[in-house]
Amino acid sequence: MCLFFYTFVPIMEQQQSSFKEKERTGLREPRRFKVIIYNDDFTTMEFVVKILTTVFYKSPAEAEALMMQVHKSQSAVVGIYTYDIAQSKVQKATRMARSEGFPLRLTVAPEEE
Repeated sequence: MCLFFYTFVPIMEQQQSSFKEKERTGLREPRRFKVIIYNDDFTTMEFVVKILTTVFYKSPAEAEALMMQVHKSQSAVVGIYTYDIAQSKVQKATRMARSEGFPLRLTVAPEEE
């Protein structure tokens, strides 16, 4: 019985060493999406700054600059995120705006590569 075991072990070792480990090569970073805020005639500038500081975590100075950009050019990109985070931020900002009675509009769009 011991003789059989010794003759069988080298065969198993030889079979195990013939397998090669596969390397995953299709990995890449997740696609990113930009959140765009649009100008309207009803949402106050102060409320836009509040959204930018509380939802998008912009500094007061950066929020003020983005608000002015939206006011002058009708829209601005306020952040670039993965899809789930971008959608979540848009939904939160929209809920806040509706609860205050503002028609603020934000959208999610794929980032150009």
